[in-house]
Amino acid sequence: MSTQHSTASYLLQLFGTDRFSTRAMFGEYALYCDSKVVALICDDLLFVKILPQSSGLESICEKGEPYPGALPHYLVEEPQWKSIDGLREMLIDIAEVLPQKKPKKKK
Repeated sequence: MSTQHSTASYLLQLFGTDRFSTRAMFGEYALYCDSKVVALICDDLLFVKILPQSSGLESICEKGEPYPGALPHYLVEEPQWKSIDGLREMLIDIAEVLPQKKPKKKK
């Protein structure tokens, strides 16, 4: 099952387009904050990277793989998107600690 475009649009509306964007990938979406991937949207579910900045999700979210063979992520289900206090800020904190994208080498 792939993610509906409306799900990705809803999350963008919820988090705001000032710092967040999405990109379609193989029927699913990557959620970007400040041009860095902070979560994946797969099967209409939000999978947040497991980092110290997302540790607040440990006690309230299950862990799961967004796709077979992926590293585990926190699985944030739709009813939690609005109810988890500070989820947007948590995603911003994740982006702040991720390294900058390396420029492509010219051939």
